Amino acid sequence: MIERATLGGLEFEYDTEQKTIRMGGNPAIFIWTESTLAGLLSGQHRMVGTERLRLSLHGGGRDGVEQDWAYICQYPTFEEGFAELIKVAAAAGWGRWELVSLDPKAKEARVRSWNHWESICQNVLGVSWGASYLGGKFAGIFQRFFKVSQCWSEQVAFATKGDGYDEFVIRPSDASLEDRVERLLGTDDATKADLAVALERVRKEVEERTATEKDLRDKLDLIARQEEAIRALSTPIIEVWDGVITLPLMGVVDSQRAAETMTRLLDAIVQKNARDAIIDLTGVDVIDTSTADHILRLVRAAELLGARCMITGIRPAVAQTMVSIGIDLSKLVTLASLRDGLVRCMGHVRKGG
Repeated sequence: MIERATLGGLEFEYDTEQKTIRMGGNPAIFIWTESTLAGLLSGQHRMVGTERLRLSLHGGGRDGVEQDWAYICQYPTFEEGFAELIKVAAAAGWGRWELVSLDPKAKEARVRSWNHWESICQNVLGVSWGASYLGGKFAGIFQRFFKVSQCWSEQVAFATKGDGYDEFVIRPSDASLEDRVERLLGTDDATKADLAVALERVRKEVEERTATEKDLRDKLDLIARQEEAIRALSTPIIEVWDGVITLPLMGVVDSQRAAETMTRLLDAIVQKNARDAIIDLTGVDVIDTSTADHILRLVRAAELLGARCMITGIRPAVAQTMVSIGIDLSKLVTLASLRDGLVRCMGHVRKGG
């Protein structure tokens, strides 16, 4: 069974079976201000201290205005929507609010509040911390209205200090709530809770850095494997016949590639017990003294392992360059094409047979 009542234009619903209350369609509770709520604030204050409590309440008020802003946006203008929100707040026990002034160009608002629950609790406790939660709520609302990244609500009048009301001036702020907490950590007002927050932040940063380093290591390993695959593709060694391997060279042969090529060629000669090795230069367009020297070293190294080595596929332009720079190829077996090299190797096989 649902029991309904309307107070100040705001509808309340009580579910007699579930024992729950809804206010304006949203779940709600009723709480004693001068005992339960005051005790809650007092306990929080003992744990974190005055400044930390103010900042946390301000942040909580700022972050809890989604429904307030959605309610305001139902009306044609902000002023109309805020006036209707004032009625809802009053019916919900948040005291009386008044929008004293609003300057959209200067991005400044001034709001007053009477009989707010934070001030009532503090009067009971005999303290004056300020109505930080309400100030944060105003900051969150006007942050959206001014369309800025952050606002701060400065309390300029305190009911707990004898003023007739609480009053707030809301303006855009360069310092975020997080910046203010950071400054608090650098002062003597920092509490154990602040230090715990700082340590937790450091722990998370270390975890994120460790994860990033692992990700980078994985990427470097992948790059290394890809480079190895590219090197293997750039120096393919093919066993074209029993005891005959061929090494087609393409592109530029620099010192690093020459060393890798020599290692792969010599390993293949040993593993496959190759008697003949063909180095094919069909894919080499340009050659210089350094490249020619690398090729000669390949031939000598192969012959030291007992393999007959021959050069095939020298292009006319490459041949002219090798002659002009004075490379001695008299001790090398050179043939016009890879086919000729294979024919020569077949002849060796027949003679051997």
